[in-house]
Amino acid sequence: MSTSGSNKAIFAALSANLGIAVTKSIAAAVSGSAAMLAEAIHSFADSGNQVLLLLGGRQSRRKADEHHPFGYGRERYVYAFLVALILFTVGGLYSIYEGIEKLSHPQPIEVWLLPVIVLVVSIGLEGMSLRTAMKESNKLRGSASWPQFIRDAKAPELLVVILEDFAAITGLILALLGVGLTVITGNGIFDAAGTILIGVLLVGVAIIIGFETKSLLIGEGASPSDVDAIRDAVLNGDEADRIIHMRTLHLGPEELLVVVKVSVPAGISFEEVASSIDLIEARIRAAVPSAKVIYIEPDVYRDSELATA
Repeated sequence: MSTSGSNKAIFAALSANLGIAVTKSIAAAVSGSAAMLAEAIHSFADSGNQVLLLLGGRQSRRKADEHHPFGYGRERYVYAFLVALILFTVGGLYSIYEGIEKLSHPQPIEVWLLPVIVLVVSIGLEGMSLRTAMKESNKLRGSASWPQFIRDAKAPELLVVILEDFAAITGLILALLGVGLTVITGNGIFDAAGTILIGVLLVGVAIIIGFETKSLLIGEGASPSDVDAIRDAVLNGDEADRIIHMRTLHLGPEELLVVVKVSVPAGISFEEVASSIDLIEARIRAAVPSAKVIYIEPDVYRDSELATA
């Protein structure tokens, strides 16, 4: 999948969050609600995060050079990891701090109608953003469950937008409960408690995003289905007797490095070996289009070697 689907989800989230952030800020200033302020900060942080994701996508498209011979595809993982840090600090920790401050000095909410309207409308807008992200993700998800897709996703933008939108909707519901209970009871503790819960939620989501992008930064191999497709492509011919070993590595979400050591029949000429390698490479690229960088080492299989994939 190209970055177009990811960008569509990012732009949908960015448009929603910018409008929501400004509206929440006005509602927070008018009402004095700590939960509304936490939500405003959350939306501004999300907007900045989406800008970072777009920047990471742009940086990743730079051509390979002498210093980075395999290209800049992993830039997208770096910027996604920065998103996790911002969500953790600006969104999560600040909300917890603000909630604790309000918990020490709880105040009732005098102007309640505006924040309630803003929260309800925001839930609808965030739901539309989440729907767009899920629609684009379904093109890659297949039959996998959502938790499995989040664990295995190679496009960090979709992972981040889905988790951010989910956190946003959950946070809005918590804020609505906090504001509502504060209005009903006149006790500002509920508003403060809602703010703290929003912060804890954001910290949790940031940790999930951080762990997932850390795994991508370290280097993940191809999915099991792609590994099987590559193995079949190598062996679907007479050029190789077997695979001695194979390694794969994602250089970026849509770029895969494949290194294969194959056993070729003994006694064949150099020209035949070169021709065999070309045929195997062509089959691999046809089976897995993201396999952009392929290295095939011909060898003669010996019993002491383990044929592993």
